[in-house]
Amino acid sequence: MPATLTIGDLSRATHLSVKTLRHYHSIDLLVPADVDGDTGYRRYTVDQIPTAQVIRRFRDLDMPLDQIRAVLQAPDLPTRNGLIAAHLASLEQSLARTQSAVASLRDLLAHPSAGAPVTHRRVSATAAAAITATVTMGELIPWYLGAFGELYATLDARGVRPAGPGGGLFASELWADERGEATLFVPVTAEIEPLGRVRPALVPGAELAVIVHAGSPANLDRSYGALGAYVSGHALQVDGPIREYYVVGRQETPDEGAWQTEIGWPVFSTGAAA
Repeated sequence: MPATLTIGDLSRATHLSVKTLRHYHSIDLLVPADVDGDTGYRRYTVDQIPTAQVIRRFRDLDMPLDQIRAVLQAPDLPTRNGLIAAHLASLEQSLARTQSAVASLRDLLAHPSAGAPVTHRRVSATAAAAITATVTMGELIPWYLGAFGELYATLDARGVRPAGPGGGLFASELWADERGEATLFVPVTAEIEPLGRVRPALVPGAELAVIVHAGSPANLDRSYGALGAYVSGHALQVDGPIREYYVVGRQETPDEGAWQTEIGWPVFSTGAAA
């Protein structure tokens, strides 16, 4: 029989606390080789040291305990490697988000005010193909990507060319309450029959204060902030959904640095030309 260790000895050998080892036993992640029926003392084999070390390293990589269990119980090497690769990919995505946030924060500290000018524009009512839903802030990005994909795919399948850049309407409740109505639309001149989530729509006309956001949407809030400050400072704000027009976006280029998004804030009529 392999040599055995007490839970204290295993703790010293693996740098896992006794409390942690007890927890791993309670969830059947690292089960002792033997538990004394009278005293409850746990004993582990030396063969379990490498397993404990693997668990510790996975925890250092923030892998959830249920995923670690799945890795340890994987029926074969390809399955195990696939689970590990999936977690590493998730870490890389998280790292990319962190790096983006750090770069954005440094830029904000170095250049605290957005310099894009604000203009006024009156937009006319526009026929469009649209998808509307009530979404949460957490759902917004995946919903946005899926809805625009469906819109453009539907138009392409019907041989309908967009009559202008796509856009979005976002109710104030979406920002204030983290849940509200959102509409994505693509202007068209042809009649559109309902298909899937796509419906014909008439995007209403509006008087807007407009700012152009250049580059990645990661810093979109800075342009929103500059526009909001302008509208408030000029006492122009009125109720109504915020608009975005994706003048240059993922449909035109994968290069986020080249993207241009027009943000429109509803304002009192100023008599500006369309």
